[in-house]
Amino acid sequence: MNLPDPNQLIDQLAERIRPRLQPECALLGIHTGGVWVMEALVERLGVDLPRGVLDIAFYRDDFSRIGLHPEVKPSSIPFEVEGRHILLIDDVFYTGRTIRAAMNLVFDYGRPASIRLAVLVDRGGRELPLCPDYTGVKMDMEAGQNISLEQDEGGRLRLMMKQEAA
Repeated sequence: MNLPDPNQLIDQLAERIRPRLQPECALLGIHTGGVWVMEALVERLGVDLPRGVLDIAFYRDDFSRIGLHPEVKPSSIPFEVEGRHILLIDDVFYTGRTIRAAMNLVFDYGRPASIRLAVLVDRGGRELPLCPDYTGVKMDMEAGQNISLEQDEGGRLRLMMKQEAA
């Protein structure tokens, strides 16, 4: 399967987001791929918006089952959330559980005026009633297939497809 170029997808996302950006908007990228997408979007949008990083490890509903990921990083929201329009950014949208966890974390900081969701890839497979507002590409994937965004040492982004062992 030929995977789309993440840079072209980010360009498309920026064009979709630009007309709906509000002056009191702030960006939150979900660690790690969502942060990479957020930084690339900021560059393309050419605006200096407040931004932060979310690590939702402690907010996951499967935390007690899978334990703590060895690379947990602290979340950083260096702006007032209360009353602000938030653009939440992630790389791959799957079941919706990561987004639910991210929203729970955001509400611990205050009550935003709104939360919109931008994702690079919507791979299908929703388990919660959530839907991205902005999507780079929608790909219907079979169970056992996974897609991830990876960044090389030079900072270049690429999508990688993996098949789970049966």
